[in-house]
Amino acid sequence: MPTKNKTAESGKSHRFIISGGGTGGHIFPAISIANALKAKYPDAEFLFVGALGRMEMERVPQAGYKIEGLPVRGFDRKNMLKNVKVLIDLFKSTRKARKIVKKFKPQVAIGVGGYASAPTLRAASAYGIPTLLQEQNSYAGVTNKLLAKKASCICVAYEGMERFFPKEKIVLTGNPVRQDLFNVPPKAEEAYRFFGLNPQKKTLLIVGGSLGARTINQSIIAHLKELCESGIQVIWQTGKFYIEEAKKAAEPYASAELIVTDFVSRMDYAYSVADLVISRAGASSISELCLLQKPVILVPSPNVAEDHQTKNALALSEKNAAVLIKDNEAKEKLVPEALELINNEKGLKNLSSNIIKLAQKDSASRIAEEVIKLIPNRTIKS
Repeated sequence: MPTKNKTAESGKSHRFIISGGGTGGHIFPAISIANALKAKYPDAEFLFVGALGRMEMERVPQAGYKIEGLPVRGFDRKNMLKNVKVLIDLFKSTRKARKIVKKFKPQVAIGVGGYASAPTLRAASAYGIPTLLQEQNSYAGVTNKLLAKKASCICVAYEGMERFFPKEKIVLTGNPVRQDLFNVPPKAEEAYRFFGLNPQKKTLLIVGGSLGARTINQSIIAHLKELCESGIQVIWQTGKFYIEEAKKAAEPYASAELIVTDFVSRMDYAYSVADLVISRAGASSISELCLLQKPVILVPSPNVAEDHQTKNALALSEKNAAVLIKDNEAKEKLVPEALELINNEKGLKNLSSNIIKLAQKDSASRIAEEVIKLIPNRTIKS
């Protein structure tokens, strides 16, 4: 029988640094990758490195992992004088990242994009530590493009990424998604009961992220009368910044068929009852919608780096896997398009059958396998 290194088998010798964040779209994949590695190596040590003051400094400890913060932040394109402080913070972050990497001694460093990943992965490369990048979007972020040259492996969610990265380093894995979304089947009775909705009626789900999406909310408010007189049911997640305005606008149309909330606590139930979804085009949302086979109208946010949400949406709409409506056209077109589509059974089925073709399953485990391949002197079965 082949023998194995017991230390490697138990995972006690394995240490991984995972860096990046800034948004949920970066943080959730990072935590998912850590969980997948932990499932393979229960005793492995993990250290996250994020940006001080950003979302990851709270979310990562909540998930049960240690995190160190760097004083790094993005450049201010509007006020160039402020970038003097940004450069000083970048220098401090670079020094701190080197100290963190030297002390922790990871076997592999993983970058998921975001401000903190650049100094961390550069420090890892300087010490000869293998690095893996995870790029969530169809248009690569600046940080990952800068780090690609020295990366050992680059895990992507879309085809055609060789225009940004060396082809030989690319592995198509998809983006990790929330597994709890798949515990509830489509059209589940308990999901309709949770929202107090009628299973015999069509349901439109409107989501703009946890903070909300101004354009989507304004587009809904402008056409609330049409929506409420259409005979469909609506779950409208406004985000915390827009809930008061939305509730006030919805008062004249109050009914059990119009649910207005700043946050949907059970997204698994919301997706279960949704016949059609209206959403921004963030990478994580798109990955979930693909795997759940949901017909969707995407309204890409224009307020993101390099307009990457539009590129994400185009990757689907060009394959008739989603409907794309530009942000500046949403107020006029979004609700009329949604009402026409939700009552078009053939159109919904076409979108559903096309979007599932783009789904990438078991992404976190597949990324974890690529990480494991990079572990120096790892034990290999005979």
